[in-house]
Formats: sequence, C-alpha cells, structure tokens
Amino acid sequence: MIELESIAEQAQELTLKHFGRTILLYVPLYLNNECDNECVYCGFANNEGSDMLSVNQVMAEAELLYQKGFRHVLLVAGEKRDKITLEYLQDVVSRLHEKFESISLEIFPLSEEEYRILFEAGVDGLTIYQETYNRELYKQYHPSGPKSDYDYRLETPERAGRAGFYRINIGALLGLASWQDELAALAEHAKYLKKKFWRSQISISFPRLKDSGARFKPPYPVSDTQLVEMICRLRIMLPTVGLVMSTRESAALRDNLILLGITQMSAESKTSPGGYSNCQAKEQFAVSDQRSLAEVMVAISAKGYEPVFKDWDRAFIGG
Repeated sequence: MIELESIAEQAQELTLKHFGRTILLYVPLYLNNECDNECVYCGFANNEGSDMLSVNQVMAEAELLYQKGFRHVLLVAGEKRDKITLEYLQDVVSRLHEKFESISLEIFPLSEEEYRILFEAGVDGLTIYQETYNRELYKQYHPSGPKSDYDYRLETPERAGRAGFYRINIGALLGLASWQDELAALAEHAKYLKKKFWRSQISISFPRLKDSGARFKPPYPVSDTQLVEMICRLRIMLPTVGLVMSTRESAALRDNLILLGITQMSAESKTSPGGYSNCQAKEQFAVSDQRSLAEVMVAISAKGYEPVFKDWDRAFIGG
C-alpha cells in the first residue's frame, strides 16, 4: 500500500505538469446494437432483433447532446457493414461536423482509404481496443467474424494515423487476461504509436468488463486497487499520454481517479442506439456512473479541476 501511495503521488505530479487541472468531457453516441462478430463477452453478440438509427435520428440525438454542452462526440457502432456503410458514416459525420468540435469513431476497423475519406468528412479521432494483446486468448474470445483477425485489428491505429487522425485512443478490455501483461503491452503499443505519429494525441482507456446480455464472467477480474495501480504506472511510464475513463466505473471511483492521472471522461452516457431520446433498445453494457452532466461537472470542480468541452490548445493537451 505504501508503494501504491508513492506511485500515486508521482502520477498526480506528472499529470499536473503536463495537463494542468482540466478534464476534457466527451459523450458516446451509439448508432446500432447489431454485430456480425461473435465476441463471447459482448451484449451485442447474438442480439435478437436490432436497432439502428437513421441519419436523421442520429442528428436528433446529437442535438440533445449539443444542447447539454457536449462538443466532443464518440460514434459507436457494432460491425454490420451492410448497414453501417461508408456512405452512411460520411453523411452522419458531415452533418455532425457542422456543430461539434471533435468527432471520433469507436467502430469496426476500416481500411486506410476509408479512414482518409472520413477524415476529410470531419472525423479527427479513433478509439480502438485490442481487447486483449494475448493472441491465444484473443482467439478464444473472438471465435468467428471479421474481428477474429488479430493482426488486422492491431494495425488499425496505424491506418488511422496515416490517414491523418489527430486523436488515437487504444485500450485493453480488462478482465480478459492478466492486467499486468496488458499493462506492459499497452505501454509498448502507446510508445510505438507516439513515436510514429508524433503529431497525434495518443491516449489510453481502461474499460473493465461489465455486466451484459452475454452473461460473461471475466476470467481475470481486475480490482479497484489494481485498476488504480495500472493507471498510475502508465502515467509514470508515459507522462504525456492522455488517460481516459468512461462511465463503466462508479461515480466514487471516477471522482478519485481525477487526482491520479485521468485527463478525459465521458458523462451522462447511454450505451444503446436512441438512448438519449429514451428509446428502449438493447444496451451494450450497464453504465455505473449514471449522474447527469451537471453533476459530473460539479464533482470535477469539487476536486479543484476544470471541466472543459473544447480542446483550445491541441499542442498542450497532447503534451
């Protein structure tokens, strides 16, 4: 425990030095809840029936988020390429780009050319989780579907980087393999990306497996203490890399992590298509922190930090 307190202090000092007292807020916007992959842990696998937003429905959801104050939006979609087409994404992005400061994708891997087309339409960021860096376990968790190709997924951030994406966010789905092994792999992957795409902002997320329709029990559960240690160690190893925390985690834990290295947080998240319009579609996973945006902002301010919606100085935020 003494060692953890020591690295926590170091992590806080480094975060303040490179990022100051600001927390950048973003919000996910789910486009569908159907997927051709058979990931054993995902709530979208084997989904009976499906929901997908039309472009106009996406805009209606986005307007609600814009009115709340959000300016960074993350588009999330399951791998259903016959429905989530490049043309559909272009249309959505082009219209969102008229209002939102930053548009990121958390969807299935695309080709470099597809990323370039979407970059020109207004996308500037990518979130892609390798899920686990352990090849053998990866095969077990992804038995079929396009996602079963480990290497194609691993190379996805590079394709986006070559296409010009400014924000590249990676992560491992914590609970699928040893957190110590994932920590080492994430650190090496982030270092590599930071060196190769030095103009881009590299960041890391820490999604822990949550309850879903798949009823999957994580074989390598990660405790709160282990999660804190992981975040602190990555901050020390990578002082200028952004660290991202979603609403998968509880309000209390998220509030405490503000002081230890987190630089970006989601708020008031819904994990189903149409969730902000109170549509009763199937969720990908259960959200733990269900506070409103206003409540999250109050909590951030109470810690002596400033919640921000717009990245005014990209060079500063990226280190």
